[in-house]
Amino acid sequence: MADHSADQEAWASALHSHGRRVTKQRLAVLAAVQHNPHSPAEGILAAARKDLPELTAQSVYVVLSDLTDLQMLRRFEPPHSPALYETRVGDNHHHAVCISCGRVEDVDCAVGHAPCLTPHWDEHSKPMTIQIADVLYQGICQDCQAKQQLPTQTQVTHEIGER
Repeated sequence: MADHSADQEAWASALHSHGRRVTKQRLAVLAAVQHNPHSPAEGILAAARKDLPELTAQSVYVVLSDLTDLQMLRRFEPPHSPALYETRVGDNHHHAVCISCGRVEDVDCAVGHAPCLTPHWDEHSKPMTIQIADVLYQGICQDCQAKQQLPTQTQVTHEIGER
């Protein structure tokens, strides 16, 4: 319970520093995102309603938008998925998405410092100073790989011999 209280104090301080009031709606949304990282708005609404049953979908969308604008939350949009939210902000981490089950994992910066990648500019480009690199890894997680195990060579040989 101490962690929950410490989180709420940190969030209250951050809200105040951005000139925002500390409301039960904002705290409920922040707690829901903290405990359910990489969740869509609907999942955040369901989780937040456990603490605040009267919370409306409209309130959640407004709070998510505001907290994202304040950079207290991070929004990212994997392919074929609604926008997902997380409280991990302020670093340049990336995400890995399982193309089978949709699980999302955080991946630290590939090189160890922002922006992780140095683009190659051709002679027709107008180079920029890169601030953020947003990398999305897509693959199959270990759980899905285990479920999709291919038969061993012995099993294949045995099945062919039975035909």
